[in-house]
Amino acid sequence: MASSSCGFHGSDKADIEYAYAWVGNSATQCPGQCAWPFHQPVYGPQSPPLLPPNGDVGIDGMTINIAVTIAGAVTNPFKSEYFQGDAAAPLEAVSACPGMYGSGAYPGYAGKLFVDETTGVSYNAHGVNGRPFLLPAITSRSCKTLV
Repeated sequence: MASSSCGFHGSDKADIEYAYAWVGNSATQCPGQCAWPFHQPVYGPQSPPLLPPNGDVGIDGMTINIAVTIAGAVTNPFKSEYFQGDAAAPLEAVSACPGMYGSGAYPGYAGKLFVDETTGVSYNAHGVNGRPFLLPAITSRSCKTLV
């Protein structure tokens, strides 16, 4: 099972082997880690939190954690597929790029993002009906961000 305090994925075998993922509520479950950059971080640079694109620190943090966890479950569902480093502590497709959301990101700075001029929310992607989201970088050999 790959895990963090924000969510995890794993696999099990009953009649067939299957993969699963679980993500907790980012607003109540270690928000300084699970809801960053929308919440003050637990450690590191203490820059002001970003405004969450959908107005809810917990849900917007969960969106990021769902993306990370599903990417891991899809690319490394049975702990023998895509990962970097040691299999005992794998860096998966998204967990290899923590805190990277835009170009120029570094610890404590999410990177260059789009900012809505009216609301001030930060985002890097659009979903259904133009809804803004902040999605993490994904790696193949280097961390790639959407903006």
